[in-house]
Amino acid sequence: MELTRHQTQDGPRWAVDGHWLPPQINLGVLLGLPKRAMHDLLVTLANGEAAAAALLAPVDPLHEVWASGVTYLRSRDARKAESSVADVYEKVYEAERPELFLKAAGWRVIGPDAPVRIRTDSSWDVPEPELVLVVNRELEIVGYCAGNDMSSRSIEGENPLYLPQAKIYNGSCALGPSVRLAEADDLRDLPIQLQISRDGAVAFEGETRTSQMKRQLEELVTYLGRELSFPYGGLLMTGTGLVPPESFSLQSGDSVQITVGEAVLINEVQ
Repeated sequence: MELTRHQTQDGPRWAVDGHWLPPQINLGVLLGLPKRAMHDLLVTLANGEAAAAALLAPVDPLHEVWASGVTYLRSRDARKAESSVADVYEKVYEAERPELFLKAAGWRVIGPDAPVRIRTDSSWDVPEPELVLVVNRELEIVGYCAGNDMSSRSIEGENPLYLPQAKIYNGSCALGPSVRLAEADDLRDLPIQLQISRDGAVAFEGETRTSQMKRQLEELVTYLGRELSFPYGGLLMTGTGLVPPESFSLQSGDSVQITVGEAVLINEVQ
């Protein structure tokens, strides 16, 4: 099943498998239910009027999007290369506790076909394609979407304490195009592809798989929920295994296409 959020004349509204859900049903309501109860409710509601409106980011304003860092070997190597304190990234890659940080409030998230941004005070910027887990209030993994964790490598490389500025700014988090319901076991070996186009030609492309992740999906979710509650559910970006080379930096006008499993997210860089 697939959940989509749309812009209508009466405001945002959710749909399941291309059919409108009742206006009072949103993702926060659904993620407040146990996984089985949510599935059963959606089955009973999946016969509404056909939904036809522009897609929005598949989150509600009150949701939080968290992110994981240095979960793939490629990400560790890239962070070490950009930083003057490389041992920080080596240590977190090998540590029991993962790196977790708040990426965006729901109302800040960019949806499909909307522009993502690079910071005006940054000289080295990249997209980071990621599997994004969708979890309910009981921290059960109920689905996924594609995510773009836009990053300023120049700012983070200058000092790891600048991570929030490198990662959290207007237009830095894109999710979409939908929430695809799935079991955790379905997500352990998904292909992740990144393609960046510039002036009509491919400027960078690469592919990895979620099976290359060092940490288990449940491990990341468990650490996220150790001292945090999510009464309306939440979303967790699981880190990137695809990083363009040091010679590459995003430019305004680039098109970024991220494919995670069956989810395809496309955004232009502003």
